[in-house]
Amino acid sequence: MYNVIAVISDIHSNRLALEAVLQDLESRNADLIVNLGDTLFGPIDPVGTATLLMEQPEIVNIMGNCDEILLQERSDSLTYKQVKPLLSTAEEEWISSFRGTWSYDELLFCHGTPWNNGRYLLEQVQLDGTVVYKQPIALAAELQGITERIIFCGHSHVFQSIDLPGGKKAVNAGSVGLPAYEDEAPYPHVMESGTNFASYCLCWRSEGPNSWTIQHRLVEYDWEAAAAMADSKGRNDYAVAIRNGRMSRV
Repeated sequence: MYNVIAVISDIHSNRLALEAVLQDLESRNADLIVNLGDTLFGPIDPVGTATLLMEQPEIVNIMGNCDEILLQERSDSLTYKQVKPLLSTAEEEWISSFRGTWSYDELLFCHGTPWNNGRYLLEQVQLDGTVVYKQPIALAAELQGITERIIFCGHSHVFQSIDLPGGKKAVNAGSVGLPAYEDEAPYPHVMESGTNFASYCLCWRSEGPNSWTIQHRLVEYDWEAAAAMADSKGRNDYAVAIRNGRMSRV
């Protein structure tokens, strides 16, 4: 039985941020870590990140859309071209073992949505690139067929929890290693958490009708060192996001 579960997501190869989160967890008595994916897809230290996670005794890994890209034979993505040659057969087999979703007790864990790891659960991108948050009543209808009460996701890198009509809760664990990014799909847009702290969730059993309590945690780490590592790989986009929590310096 798991009583305390740590939920991490979207590390994007930021080993320094992951180390800080794992250190924070040492005093939290977590029985299990659930990693919601997009783990190594980044220029900072994909191999070091893989090594840290592969050493964890109790971990469930969920397949993110960027994890799937790293299993492809080719891609035009610059990040793919930087990371793919570094991966050993053992690391690729480890990524291949990631689950689509995972359910435990009242909890469901996914990367994007329970049905598609490349789509946002809590957010919606409009034609003009504006990001809006789904209304709770609409999200509750979308999740009506899900039997679990609490749905954990990542993908957007923006941490938040939403209580839904009918008693469900949707939780985005945020991003351990990349607090902002630009994307072209479904329309060009920017996602920004607004903080350069590493973000993750703790979830523990509690008494009463709501049998799980959820806490968002923000962990300070040496993000300047991580940004410098990104800069050294020619990735100013990662460096700006890590330093600022946004895609601009303003």
